[in-house]
Amino acid sequence: MIGLAYLGALLVSLGGIALLDRAHRLAFWSDWRLSAACVGIGVAAFLAWDLAGLALGIFARGDSPHMTGILLAPELPIEEVGFLTLLCYTALAAWRAFDRWVAERRGGARGASRPSGSAAGSSGTGVTGRTGPTPDAPGAAGTAGGAR
Repeated sequence: MIGLAYLGALLVSLGGIALLDRAHRLAFWSDWRLSAACVGIGVAAFLAWDLAGLALGIFARGDSPHMTGILLAPELPIEEVGFLTLLCYTALAAWRAFDRWVAERRGGARGASRPSGSAAGSSGTGVTGRTGPTPDAPGAAGTAGGAR
């Protein structure tokens, strides 16, 4: 049973990130296809890096009673895939949370669509995140069409 401790901890951690993801709709609960591609590409790239390091003798598998002992390749334990998945998923969720936080601090959600009926240059929140008329809006002070 102790041989499953590390893999079990990785799976519990993945479950925790998935719960945060679901609660805040950060990655998979926002766009599962793009999230799966991001995590999959990240895991594949890190596995290629690991395999290259193993082939060059830079990396080696350490012995631990907490690991299953199941190897996917010589010196590549199954737990490495779980760790890399956790690493990539955590990075993606953290990035999405940070990106959302920055967008909210700037005054609006990034990529939010304009309300129906509004056009570029009209009053409201523009690209800059400021409210009120934009400098090029008809009637804005200091423009050719505005009151002076």
